[in-house]
Amino acid sequence: MKTVKTMTLVECALMIAMSTALGYIPIFEMPFGGSITLCSMVPLIVVSFRHGAKWGLFTGAVHGFLQMILGMKNIFYCTTVIAMIGCALLDYILAFAVMGLACVFGKGFPNRSLSVAAGSVAVGLLKLLCSFLSGILIWGGYAPEGMPVWIYSLQYNAGYMLPETVLTAIAAVAVMKVADKRFPAVN
Repeated sequence: MKTVKTMTLVECALMIAMSTALGYIPIFEMPFGGSITLCSMVPLIVVSFRHGAKWGLFTGAVHGFLQMILGMKNIFYCTTVIAMIGCALLDYILAFAVMGLACVFGKGFPNRSLSVAAGSVAVGLLKLLCSFLSGILIWGGYAPEGMPVWIYSLQYNAGYMLPETVLTAIAAVAVMKVADKRFPAVN
């Protein structure tokens, strides 16, 4: 039992490292934060499908906390302590923790590939929701004059999150096909 938990913990740590490394390979970057990366969310989704929502949420939250530490300057752009807390939660911790729910949203589909694709898209949209809310509640001051903040936030965040979600879903399906065959999960 201890060996299984240790192996799972090590795998989760490796996936956090892989997700962090892939996050440093942007395909496209937005001017005020956010980017399309080389599938940096895939390792977090893999944890969810291999080890379940509990391990997935934990791994995603730890990754989000690490991203917050690495991007601490973004939090200091906030003008109040409440905004800093909101930024930490919506832009980092919750935004990445939701990746761990991919297996929950993937349940009930007739085959594994469809399950992984559906779960990946669902958590990508949840991450978009976190960014959308952050854009309204914290970063609304960046909206052009005369444009409703919610429209600006939706356009800005969907501009990078939707392509990132599509790339992630495709890559997650491909990775899980290999992982299921070559690396059975130890639970």
